Amino acid sequence: MNDAVIVDAVRTPFGKHDGAFRDTHPQDLAAEPLGALEERVGFDPELIEDVVYGCVTPVGEQGLNIGRIAPMVAGWGEGVPGVQLNRMCGSGQQAVNWAASSVRADFHDVLVAGGVEHMTRVPMGSDGNAERGVVDEHALTDSYFEHFDEATSQGEGAERIAEEYGISRDDADQLAADSQRRWGEAWEAGRYDDQIVSVETTLDGESITVERDGHPRPGTTADDLAKLPLAFREEGEGIHHAGNSSGIVDGASALLVTSETTAEAHGWEPMARIVETEVVGVDPVTMLTGPIPATEGVLDKAGLTVDDIDLFEVNEAFASVVLAWLEETGADWADTNVNGGAIAHGHPLGATGAGLLTKLVHELDRTGQDVGLSTMCIGFGQGIATIVERV
Repeated sequence: MNDAVIVDAVRTPFGKHDGAFRDTHPQDLAAEPLGALEERVGFDPELIEDVVYGCVTPVGEQGLNIGRIAPMVAGWGEGVPGVQLNRMCGSGQQAVNWAASSVRADFHDVLVAGGVEHMTRVPMGSDGNAERGVVDEHALTDSYFEHFDEATSQGEGAERIAEEYGISRDDADQLAADSQRRWGEAWEAGRYDDQIVSVETTLDGESITVERDGHPRPGTTADDLAKLPLAFREEGEGIHHAGNSSGIVDGASALLVTSETTAEAHGWEPMARIVETEVVGVDPVTMLTGPIPATEGVLDKAGLTVDDIDLFEVNEAFASVVLAWLEETGADWADTNVNGGAIAHGHPLGATGAGLLTKLVHELDRTGQDVGLSTMCIGFGQGIATIVERV
């Protein structure tokens, strides 16, 4: 079996909703990290056997298989195939996991995996007649309700997790403030310099260069967050609001995945080896507990424990998701989302998973630590996880 390695990993800045990328077509945004990988690594695009791109809302401007269109927009020619996949919030990470599986099985040798989501131009739920985070029960069949009593929103799922684990609003706000502070410290220290590629685009008819994430508010405090109105429940009945939930943003990310022997043959220096992957299903009503069994499963496959992991990336879809994961796994918050998470930089659905892995491999490289684990919750009750090891 081949070892699958990550040669390089990049992402665009994540633009805030209706912000710097509002006039940028999703296909153009999707092409940006592909061009950046080509320039940074120096490969011939004809070597790329497939582009695997996650996209959670593949309709309208993100339709027609954006995974195929993106490499053509990047100038890679008609010979590079591409596919779009949708595992909801885990799509970008699933793209990387599937690319690794294909390399390990010797089906393919050189792939690019990542994802895109332009949440301004193609709003969340556009493919399922749903508002933000709200499930349209009419889209479900009677068979669903024979097995499950109700369909909930992700926000309501997060609130039920908070109730189950006794998570207070102050707990959630403290984590959110930490995420913002960590992003700010990481940005000021230049920790994102090697992974975020600037994007030249237009805004309101003027040429601009986007270099920085648009959503973070690094000066945010828990006291600031305590003043925000709840998003999913009445006051006093819940804990989640816009400030301790992931941001709605626009962005794209991509990683070059190949075999160790091919990397050596081309003179490419891999950043990390993909050790193991996992995907699980969980209760679709509470919906967001998937990172817990996904973490347990991927550690078991790899023959590792939590103590063997140096760094964790856990998607901050909602603060309660991360806090419940910390309690169940015994992982240390000090080793988790060390450069800020989705509460700070946002969660461009189809791109986030590849973006988290991008953060993880760059931080392992920067610090000289060895093993990292990335995991995400997923709508309708799934979880995904990936373990990587610095090469």
